[in-house]
Amino acid sequence: MHSYLPHTDETRLNMLKDIGLNEVEDLFRQINTNVRVKEIELPEGISEQDTRRKLSGMANKNRTSGEVVSFLGGGVYNRYVPACISTIIQRSEFITSYTPYQPEVSQGTLQAIFDFQTLICNLTGMDVSNASVYDGASACAESVLMAVRLARKTEILVSEALNPEYKKVLETYCYGEDIKISYLPVKEGKTVLDGFINLDEQACVLIQNPNYFGCIEDHNVFSKIVESKAKLITCVDPISLAVLKSPAEYGADIVVGDFQQLGINMNFGGPHGGFIASKNTYLRQLPGRIVGLTQDKDGKEAYTLTLQTREQHIRREKATSNICTNNALMALAATVYMSVFGPQGLREVAEISIQRAHYMADKLSQVPGIKVLYCDFMHEFVFQADNISSGELINKLAEKGIFIGIDLSCKYDNLQNCVLVSVTEMNSVEDIDRAVEAVNNLVSICLKN
Repeated sequence: MHSYLPHTDETRLNMLKDIGLNEVEDLFRQINTNVRVKEIELPEGISEQDTRRKLSGMANKNRTSGEVVSFLGGGVYNRYVPACISTIIQRSEFITSYTPYQPEVSQGTLQAIFDFQTLICNLTGMDVSNASVYDGASACAESVLMAVRLARKTEILVSEALNPEYKKVLETYCYGEDIKISYLPVKEGKTVLDGFINLDEQACVLIQNPNYFGCIEDHNVFSKIVESKAKLITCVDPISLAVLKSPAEYGADIVVGDFQQLGINMNFGGPHGGFIASKNTYLRQLPGRIVGLTQDKDGKEAYTLTLQTREQHIRREKATSNICTNNALMALAATVYMSVFGPQGLREVAEISIQRAHYMADKLSQVPGIKVLYCDFMHEFVFQADNISSGELINKLAEKGIFIGIDLSCKYDNLQNCVLVSVTEMNSVEDIDRAVEAVNNLVSICLKN
């Protein structure tokens, strides 16, 4: 199988002749000339060898997490990925497989997806899980649509501490469905319920826990939502569930999240995978696919797609989602990761991250002009710089090979000169000390000036 098969002029003419056309331009005559690009300025063609050299040069401008000290987070995390994961997911029967429409020849893929669903249910405490969606953002949006269908109401509440990128996707979904979004305020890094809001009028309340600032939300907020008629949707970090109570324990109706942390490299931003799990009562409203375990005609265990409420399979007005695929390969990576680490391994990963994050926060708080804003955090936290802008701080440190975190100034008006820092098991104590020293030196220079 060749990666590139060029067509000769003769081949093109024969193809056009077979479909009754004279030239390639005839293929596009039905497109209005007003919307067609008149001319594309392309450079002269170069050889394959030169092309490879050029692309390699461009790719080498990227700096990987192994070449720098990175504390970037906010939805994409530098976690350790065991070698066994790539070994398994790159097997030909997995990496080339598509949607398992024919269960009789797709038992391996279906079993892997079923195991993923089972492990997600074990983590979240929910009764059922779907076979994954694109990412955490689409999971949030799809879960809100799910709650709106269940409650038959078109108003929702969303925590202001939800990942800003998730909020943008959610707003796009809700705009098309005429769903009104109201945002709950954040105080001291945590979501607070406005006393004037009638929760019973809301279809759902969506809260991230731990939230975008790394803080663990107060339990009484969840309690008030559970006591109302609104559905409680929590967006969770799967690693955190190794040490925190499961969402089921505090009454969540639907649980969503991104599972990039479970064995998937950062990959310059993607691909990711998202999950949606819920109580069994809401099973038929879960978007995407669900794999079930049954028996074949001989009484042997068999796996099959039990629910496929997608617009490809049923009438569009009856479909629960327009998502036309599931990230099965990413879900397989997460399944292998959870299986290899197990409950104790996941707990150790979470605890190491938490310990090192608090160690770094304590060290930074001792730097003059640096203030750590919130204390009830896990592996992400926010600090504020007094004598240097967050943008300048980030850029200066990046020049030294230290990516200290995400600038919150451009995301939140009330968090000027604030930086979101993420610490994982990949950040050694030596890395942390080096970063803190670099911050201290930079701030000292600013103070002298």
